[in-house]
Amino acid sequence: MHKPEITRITFAVLCAFPLAAGAQQGLRLKPQPTLVLNPPAIKEDVPLFLEADRLQGHSDRETEAVGEVRLRKRGQAVHADRLRYDKLENEITAEGNVRIEQGLSTVAGARLKYNLETDRGFMEGPRYTLHKSPDPGGQRQAFRESDARGTAERILFEGPNQYRAQRAEYTSCAPGQDDWFLKAGELAIDKDRDLGVARDASIVFMGTPIFYSPYLSFSLHQERKSGFLAPHYGSTDKGGAELTVPYYWNIAPNRDATISPRVMTRRGVLVHGQFRYLEPNYLGEARVEVLPEDKVRDGIRRDAYFIRHDHTLPNGWYGRLNLQKVSDDTYFTDLSTQIAATSRVLLPREGVLGRTGVWAGTGAYTFNGLVQRWQTLQADPQALITPPYNRQPQLTLSATRQDVLHSDFDFVGQYVGFDHPSLVNGRRTLAYPSLSLPLQTAYAQITPKLGLNVTHYALDPSAAGLPDQTRTLPVFTTDGSVVFERPAAIGGTAFVQTLEPRLYYVYIPFRDQSRIPVFDSGQQDINFATIYSENQFSGWDRINDANQVTLGVTSRLIGADTGSERLRAGLAQRFYFATQRVTLPGAPVRTSSSSDLLAAFSGAVAPSWTLDAGWQYSTDFSQTQKFNVGTRYLPRPGRVLNLSYRETLNALRQTDVSTQWPVGQGWTGLARWNYSLRENRTLEGLVGAEYNGDCWVLRVVAHRFATATQQASTTLFVQLELNGVSRIGSNPLETLKRNIGGYARLDPRAERQNESRSPYYY
Repeated sequence: MHKPEITRITFAVLCAFPLAAGAQQGLRLKPQPTLVLNPPAIKEDVPLFLEADRLQGHSDRETEAVGEVRLRKRGQAVHADRLRYDKLENEITAEGNVRIEQGLSTVAGARLKYNLETDRGFMEGPRYTLHKSPDPGGQRQAFRESDARGTAERILFEGPNQYRAQRAEYTSCAPGQDDWFLKAGELAIDKDRDLGVARDASIVFMGTPIFYSPYLSFSLHQERKSGFLAPHYGSTDKGGAELTVPYYWNIAPNRDATISPRVMTRRGVLVHGQFRYLEPNYLGEARVEVLPEDKVRDGIRRDAYFIRHDHTLPNGWYGRLNLQKVSDDTYFTDLSTQIAATSRVLLPREGVLGRTGVWAGTGAYTFNGLVQRWQTLQADPQALITPPYNRQPQLTLSATRQDVLHSDFDFVGQYVGFDHPSLVNGRRTLAYPSLSLPLQTAYAQITPKLGLNVTHYALDPSAAGLPDQTRTLPVFTTDGSVVFERPAAIGGTAFVQTLEPRLYYVYIPFRDQSRIPVFDSGQQDINFATIYSENQFSGWDRINDANQVTLGVTSRLIGADTGSERLRAGLAQRFYFATQRVTLPGAPVRTSSSSDLLAAFSGAVAPSWTLDAGWQYSTDFSQTQKFNVGTRYLPRPGRVLNLSYRETLNALRQTDVSTQWPVGQGWTGLARWNYSLRENRTLEGLVGAEYNGDCWVLRVVAHRFATATQQASTTLFVQLELNGVSRIGSNPLETLKRNIGGYARLDPRAERQNESRSPYYY
């Protein structure tokens, strides 16, 4: 039987053959004829559009298309040189330059057989590209950062977004760049679950296999899933060569756990476990570490635990737990590679129960109860630490209310039971109500304040010679300031320059406090935050006698259009009208009539340059007490230079230089040098390099820092990051961020992911 045929004509004819109904015709200005095919009823009535140079077939059974064939339906398109559509089976067979597009993912090969109803079929000799989501703005590109691609001997379509490739290769590198790829006997890809599973798998980097596993699974776009995370390799001078193989358990969207055995050639195997949880009313984290036998320390057991929990309770109540403990004083200095941990000397064990609320309409209050104990780590024999007092318990009430006697009312109340194994123990009860009267206009304000501090001490009988006593002190302060403004222009840019003088007066009469124990008080360091405070001591055990005024002035440069602050400079000094009589035990009495002069400057001084400087100068002795200056050059992310210097009189002189800077050919140099000029030694040093291979990043970093007076720790980090699959080696990112201010990762894609949850699994 002769088959009806439609050939190309001058004005294309649109022939619509709804195969279960009669023919319909229309006109369309298109160089190719088009068939609109209504397939058998499937999940929903989705029409098929078939375009080609030549179409022929039987309307109720099959249609054949030849020459620049394009079959499309919603969310899917097939291109080929020749295509046959079987209406009864709802199946297509295509040959010659075949390409199937599903969403933004593409598979191209020599021959395709595919069922349009079940999304099942196969393709011979495929090349595939997988896309996670549409491009911003709806525009497609040939290859984007989130793509992955590969080849295979054959690919099976096993349902919507389900693929199985045989003898396959997979990479996130751009076309023409095969620096690394995953090679597998079989590769299953589940786009719905963002999951790839490879069997008989190896990772090939620069032509060399660097990893093999009979079973390997990974997140296509670094989403969370259960399995083994990438091994961490490293080396330290105290632990030797190290290997950590973490197992991540994605328990639920709001719960996960990680178990990380850490093998140290010199010490043994330390097992680290972490559990995290997040609920609408509470969240927390628990970490446990155990080293059953430390070979360096004669086989002793070493362990630690860290527990944090925050809970929101009904009616404004809340609770919090923070429990930390290690087995011995040198646990961190021996086993940690982070200076933030090795420098820790106090570990809290505390619980808090509190409530916030409203009272009397315009008032607010906060109440909390605290039980707190400390573990003190004496890691440095040449710098012993006096343990702080335990608080068992501490009850604190803070309350405020406006418009009380035409003033603002504030109240602080506290009860603390202080406990210490070798010092005076006792209980302190405090009540400090105050009234303040804010008076202000658009350019000036003055706030007088009057308060009464009443503190009672009940001491244990063992505190020989220290009786129970009550201290009552009236407190009067006045805080006033004025803001002057004028327009200014610098380099053709309009600014508003301010001049803001400030006066802060304090009067507190003298009370003899020499027989009151010191539970939590200390001398406050003078700076711009404390120079405008009523008490020069921290805590409540010492209240200074004061008849003094602080004078200061600040000038700011503010963008006229943006309102953002560009520069700030300030001066401040305190003047005393009476000699000091209240001191801490062993502290010298102030003899001068003024404090040191404080000066500070900060802001953007030039394009890409910022500067911060502070100066504390003794006007009595005409000498600098403290000085620090630091500058940062940051022309763009990935290029940063930090320079700083600080000194204190007869105690400290340090320089600090750090940088992240491209050096060419994809390489970026990393360095930090923190040097003590007084001690002639390096306090902390870092040197390393990163190489950006576009689809992979290599980081090599050496880090050394002082852990005690005569001790230091050295760590070597080597990490290979394969974008879209895993990171192999030891992770230096936290060390780099802490040491190099303004450090930016070379690969911006991974910044959008949880850095601890980008695993591959085997």
